[in-house]
Amino acid sequence: MNTLWANAIAYQVVWFVAVIGAGQGLAWPGVLAALVFVAATVVNSPWRAKDLQLLLAALLCGSVIDTALATLGWARYGAPSPAPGQTFAPLWILALWAAFSTTLTRSMGWLRQRLWLGGVLGALGGPLAYLGAARGWQVVAFEAPAWRGLMALGVGWAVAMTMLLRAARQPAS
Repeated sequence: MNTLWANAIAYQVVWFVAVIGAGQGLAWPGVLAALVFVAATVVNSPWRAKDLQLLLAALLCGSVIDTALATLGWARYGAPSPAPGQTFAPLWILALWAAFSTTLTRSMGWLRQRLWLGGVLGALGGPLAYLGAARGWQVVAFEAPAWRGLMALGVGWAVAMTMLLRAARQPAS
C-alpha cells in the first residue's frame, strides 16, 4: 500500500480509537494509538525535523482552540483532562492533533501548495469531525447556541490549517 493511503487510513483508525475511547470516558486509548502512530511515522520519516516541528505546531494549535472552547464553556468534552471540571483541552483531543500533524506532509501534502483550499477544508472539515464525534459518541457537547462553538471551530481550523500547511512547505530548521 502506498504511504499516502497508509497514512490516511492509519490516521482515521487513530481518530476512531480516540473518539470511541473518550466515549467510554477513557483518554488513554486515543493517546496510546496516537503515540504509536506518530512514533512509527517519525521513526520511518525522511523528514523527521519537519515532522517534529509540525507536531509541536499542531499541539499548540489544538491547545489554543480546544482550551478556548472549553474555557468559554462553548464545548464540553468527554474524558476531560487533567480532571473533570478543568478547562483544558483533553489529552485525547491533543493526541488527535499530534496524529493529524503527520498527514500534512503525507496524505494531505497535496494541500501545501493550495493554502486557500486547506483553509476552506479546515473551516468545513474541523467542525464536521467534531459533530461526528458529538453525534456518534457524545464526546463533545456544544453549549447552546451550538452554532457559536461550531463557528469558532471553523475559524480556528481554517487558521490552523493555513498556518500548518504553510509551515509544512518550509524546510526544517
